[in-house]
Amino acid sequence: MTWIAAVARLRERREPGVLVTVATVRGHAPREAGAKLVVGRSETWGSIGGGNVEAVSIDRARELIEAGKTEPELVDFALNDKVTNRHGVQCCGGTVQVLLEPLPVVRAVAVFGAGHVGLELARILARQDLELHLVDSRADLLAEERLGALADAVARVHVHHTPLLPEEVLGQLPQGTHVLIMTHDHAEDAALCDAALRTGHLGSIGLIGSAAKWARFRKRLSTEGGHEDAVIDRIKTPIGLTEISGKDPATIAVSVAADLLRTFEAEGG
Repeated sequence: MTWIAAVARLRERREPGVLVTVATVRGHAPREAGAKLVVGRSETWGSIGGGNVEAVSIDRARELIEAGKTEPELVDFALNDKVTNRHGVQCCGGTVQVLLEPLPVVRAVAVFGAGHVGLELARILARQDLELHLVDSRADLLAEERLGALADAVARVHVHHTPLLPEEVLGQLPQGTHVLIMTHDHAEDAALCDAALRTGHLGSIGLIGSAAKWARFRKRLSTEGGHEDAVIDRIKTPIGLTEISGKDPATIAVSVAADLLRTFEAEGG
């Protein structure tokens, strides 16, 4: 498997990893500059030459994974018989510098409702390295020509047409997905809020709407849904930055996106 395919596999599995690259070589070394190795929690793909250099690099890569580090790191190795090594002696005579680049699990965001605000929000979020899920019960809003603005997205965009029960998508979302609820139908929004609170693997939950809308929802989630107040408090509403008061779709989308990025920063990384 190529290193590119290995990185893609980790992303698909939503597992962290580290890309290890021989950055520089002086003198003789087992591999040339540019050789790559991908390290996961329990697997590796590729090689940077074996021996002490590779074994120490794997050990350090797994330390970075367990610590949740996101910054790259350079490690220097001297390949001679006078150096004390953790995994045997390599006496090629050269020196090697190895770059370790963490590959964190990419965040996931699900936008329920691809109306005016939802589409503007998708346009902004698509510029981030995300797994972006767009969910709507209306097929025409998810038509290829309407979503053409996302054609050059950095994010990987997943489109879900859910004519009957949009809330069923919640259980299919990746671990830790941040959910933003902004459909065209208050009944649909309410059902999604209830289902999201019952779906334990999600990240933050946000709901668009007024204080009056939330008062009705909160009462319904408590009396009909049977949710405790502490559970209901998982839902953030209104979403967006409170200091931005504009109501046109593009302004709301910028506000919501900025608020979500602030949530990412609070999570770390």
